[in-house]
Amino acid sequence: MTLIFKQLFNFLKMLNSDTGHNQLAAGLACGLILGFAPFFSLQTVLVLTLIFIFRIQMGAAFLAAFFFKFVAYLADPVSHELGKAVLENPSLRDLFVDMYNMPILPFTRFNNSIVMGSLVLSVALAPIMFFVFRALIIKYRILVVDRFKSTKAWKAFKATTIYNWYTKYDALYG
Repeated sequence: MTLIFKQLFNFLKMLNSDTGHNQLAAGLACGLILGFAPFFSLQTVLVLTLIFIFRIQMGAAFLAAFFFKFVAYLADPVSHELGKAVLENPSLRDLFVDMYNMPILPFTRFNNSIVMGSLVLSVALAPIMFFVFRALIIKYRILVVDRFKSTKAWKAFKATTIYNWYTKYDALYG
């Protein structure tokens, strides 16, 4: 549970910083795919590899994955119907037989209707949600953070020694 709180605080810290709105939005979009995918699967390994290779905010991805696991649970009936429609499509039958006979691809668990539906749903929603998250982050930074930093209370708090100690601690220990 402390890991979730640590990721939440790191996400809020990154959300209030001046940099990385694309990194945050990509992390949230990857978290959507992670949340809809089974935990021990090839999809999870692929998304985690993308997170480590590219500059994607890991805390945002893990926090979004935690949240989207609950959303995926609620979307299971829709995922089941979507996955069933994809798996029972006669034109894709030969492709799925060939994929099942390959050495690594069965680890994706694509033959499960809920897994296939969740994969299709999350991959379709991830690019759209990237732009939605990006717009929301930019709007949040303009409307909330800039207004909060211009208040007299924040300026007075920044002048205290407690704030100076915090900034030193944060610079040393992160």
